[in-house]
Amino acid sequence: MTPVTLHDKTFDSYLSEQTIKERVRELAAQISKDYAGNKGKQSVLFIGILNGAFMFASDLFKELSIDAEISFIKLASYSGTKSTGKVVTAIGLDQDLFGRDIIIIEDIVDTGKTLHEFLPKLQHSQPASLRIATLLHKPEATQYELTLDYVGFAIPNKFVVGYGLDYDGLGRNLREIYQLSGNE
Repeated sequence: MTPVTLHDKTFDSYLSEQTIKERVRELAAQISKDYAGNKGKQSVLFIGILNGAFMFASDLFKELSIDAEISFIKLASYSGTKSTGKVVTAIGLDQDLFGRDIIIIEDIVDTGKTLHEFLPKLQHSQPASLRIATLLHKPEATQYELTLDYVGFAIPNKFVVGYGLDYDGLGRNLREIYQLSGNE
């Protein structure tokens, strides 16, 4: 595919739309299998982390074959292409999490700081279980110990955009994922 330019940076094609769709279907099938025994119990609650995870959350949710609910929370730690090191909560949850099976939906886990700060807040609500589904994981960048239960793709420590991920607001609408050009 043709490279894209967002603001002052060029990005090269990295994961195609078809590759992403196939992997999302596989993740949904695995989650559905893992929670197939929940029939008759309270439905699984998915919590999508905005803004980046909205596309992944939508596509994943459509592929599930289990009883499920979805909610969103806005957490942010990026400015430009770098993490700010500060996690900001802009929109909170209004569901009771006590005794619920919860799956967090993330677009990308790099340093892990966002989830590291957010998970104790969720655990305080005493859910029955708490798992993490992330489309992308940068193992080389991870600085916090996290259990990632469902991982779409392990990727190198390069900045990526598309399929919900942005560079200063642009690129979220791209159907595939692009990585920062090697020339940048």
